[in-house]
Amino acid sequence: MSAIENWIRLAKLESPKKAVALVEYFGSADEIFVAKPSQMMEVSGMTAKASEKLGALAMQPVDEEIAALDKADAHIVNWLDPGYPVNLRQIYDPPPVLFIKGDLRESDRQAVAVVGTRKPSEYGKSMAFKISRDLARMGCTVVSGGARGVDTAAHTGALQGGRTLVVLGCGIDIAYPYENRGLFMKAAESGAVISEFVPGIKPDAWRFPARNRLVSGLSLGVFVVESGASGGAMITAMVAGEQNREIWALPGTTDNPFSDGPHRLIKDGARLVDSAEDILTDIGVAGGPCEVGVAALPDNISPEQRIILELLTLHPKHMEEIIVECKLSSAAASSALTMLEMVGLVRRVPGNSYVRAV
Repeated sequence: MSAIENWIRLAKLESPKKAVALVEYFGSADEIFVAKPSQMMEVSGMTAKASEKLGALAMQPVDEEIAALDKADAHIVNWLDPGYPVNLRQIYDPPPVLFIKGDLRESDRQAVAVVGTRKPSEYGKSMAFKISRDLARMGCTVVSGGARGVDTAAHTGALQGGRTLVVLGCGIDIAYPYENRGLFMKAAESGAVISEFVPGIKPDAWRFPARNRLVSGLSLGVFVVESGASGGAMITAMVAGEQNREIWALPGTTDNPFSDGPHRLIKDGARLVDSAEDILTDIGVAGGPCEVGVAALPDNISPEQRIILELLTLHPKHMEEIIVECKLSSAAASSALTMLEMVGLVRRVPGNSYVRAV
């Protein structure tokens, strides 16, 4: 039996702490699967049930999983591999095996997790994008869970600036959510998509809290953009605290229910963050402010377009409000907005409103 087969079998145990303890005791995955049950019971934390499951796994073929790995152009990094993430080794229950599309680098030690609700406000999406992009531009790897909403904005922003790691709550061969499959492909090209679950594993609900400990574990700290008082992002923040990681939070408006989570974290001692520089300072990354916004304006921007651009922020502003505040005719304002949208300087959002693009 080859080593990769037995590492896959060990991942199927789905008990990370026991699996790593077994590897540390026996010295390899191969030795685990030829050990006697009595020898296994000498390992700290082992149970008769886990030993019995390992015995059954030793008899199971893993040809389908290996074929799925090959088809997905993925590989494994195991606990004994020198390329296993240093940050992840430090947590209480690191996985014995990581299934990976893309590559991990030594520089990924300088990573920040950016998480939040699947239903963020336009402000939340914009800030997740902007801060993730700026972190990546300064050499940080941005880690998130690949979900809709804040996660998607964080990965997308990071890809404009550098590297991102997507941590899945399912097998590496499954794109979940499916609409993010293109995003995952891009992430694998300039970063990595990661799972601790063997190929073919479906995105069952219980796997996402387990996934969240890897999001924080791979990182130096967790930045919560928007979240309710409970939910996946708050679980990630709680785990980050248990892992002795930094916790950062974005302040929001009091009428937004998804400000409840960040505000609670801030009250409990999390660092209030409104720019990448706040995070960079905490993790000891030197560098000046990231240049964005007006400095990137085209030379031929019209006076009307400049007036509107200076008026807009990351909070949606209705078309009628823009017309009143910029003191332009409806036709002139509409024309200017159309041109700004075409060059990517503003975005139209639901409700006939606009926000400043970042």
